[in-house]
Amino acid sequence: MLNAQDNQLVSQTGPGTPMGELMRRYWIPALLSWEVAEPDGTPVRVKLLGEELITFKDTDGKIGLIDNYCPHRRASLFFGRNEECGLRCVYHGWKFDVDGNCVDMPSEPAESNFKDKVKVLAYPCMDMGGVVWTYMGTLENQPPPPMFEWTQVVETHRAVNKVLQESNWLQGLEGGVDSVHASYLHNNDITNTTRYESRSAAPSIEVEPTDYGYAYGSVRHLSKEEGNFVRAYQFIMPFTQLRPDDRRESGASPKVAGHMWVPIDDENHFVWNFVYSLGDEPLTDADKAKHSDLAYEVIDINNGFRCIWNADNDYGIDREVQRTQTFTGILADARVGANLQDRGIQESMGTIVDRTREHLATTDRAIIATRRMLQEAANVVGDGGTPRGTGPSYYKVRSIQRVLPVDVPWQEGMKELLFEGAEYSPIMQ
Repeated sequence: MLNAQDNQLVSQTGPGTPMGELMRRYWIPALLSWEVAEPDGTPVRVKLLGEELITFKDTDGKIGLIDNYCPHRRASLFFGRNEECGLRCVYHGWKFDVDGNCVDMPSEPAESNFKDKVKVLAYPCMDMGGVVWTYMGTLENQPPPPMFEWTQVVETHRAVNKVLQESNWLQGLEGGVDSVHASYLHNNDITNTTRYESRSAAPSIEVEPTDYGYAYGSVRHLSKEEGNFVRAYQFIMPFTQLRPDDRRESGASPKVAGHMWVPIDDENHFVWNFVYSLGDEPLTDADKAKHSDLAYEVIDINNGFRCIWNADNDYGIDREVQRTQTFTGILADARVGANLQDRGIQESMGTIVDRTREHLATTDRAIIATRRMLQEAANVVGDGGTPRGTGPSYYKVRSIQRVLPVDVPWQEGMKELLFEGAEYSPIMQ
């Protein structure tokens, strides 16, 4: 468990907080590319790390992410007119470019140079992998671009979407690095006793810290003859997880999926979902499923990307299904997948879970490692240092699952697949 002070530290990401300052050392997903696709189009509201912002694409196709409030009289720039390489506040006509410069101030006399002294807060942006990323820290600490492998494959070989979760960001992340709950929360056929997660519900969790975060293995012993079923994941600071694709044993082209849990404010976050193919064949509709626009049939993009199954209707729980088919009774619909089950349970913990009252077990090692790593990194930043994961070492890391002989450590048996093209150097034991 954490004490109240540490729980506050890891939960709060607003400006000036230790975790907020850490978050601002990384490139952050701000919105999907299609949300701001049209030059001179409609501005879009964005809230990240507690900051209210506005994004727009200018006449030349450059993307700006600026303060929601005009520095003149604090009117919202959401109502601004996107025109001729700038967003014009409709209150008095002040106009700002994507870099935050005031390029026109028609309410001032022609001889005035006041516009040259006024700027609006602006963050750099890049459009990559179907996502608009932003960097909210100081320019001298700006890291290399977030070139995750999934952002570099062609569009036909990837899918990405997002959904609102109405809880603190860390509840989402901690659920993501907890592979043990798959035996229960995501067991959608309790009659299937051949499923590895059903046969071995108490895996050994092994964490291997790296300079970008850690790799971790969920090792489920099947039998001496069969070996160990291992799901090996990656955690990339500060909020990204790569997870194995369930079809890797079927002979299909290898695929990697994952999530990013990005704080909107301390009580809400976006769960970003992505999947990509490592083979020559593009993703099929079935491959994309919950990671694609198909999800927007049940996720309301006009209501903040909130799913239609939510706390207001108990996430669509079906008690008869719970009695006879699953542990949860919460639908694992192909359009949202198991994430609906995660979201329901994680939101049920409260907006910000009280970690002073929990009791962690041996299978919570990845959660413990995550908290320690985040606290360590926040302290490093506070002391003027550079946190893990700001370099390019994560660009080629992957996740994988395999059945290995009992005498083969997963760290060795999966090394080439997990770190293909990347330098693997555990830095702690």
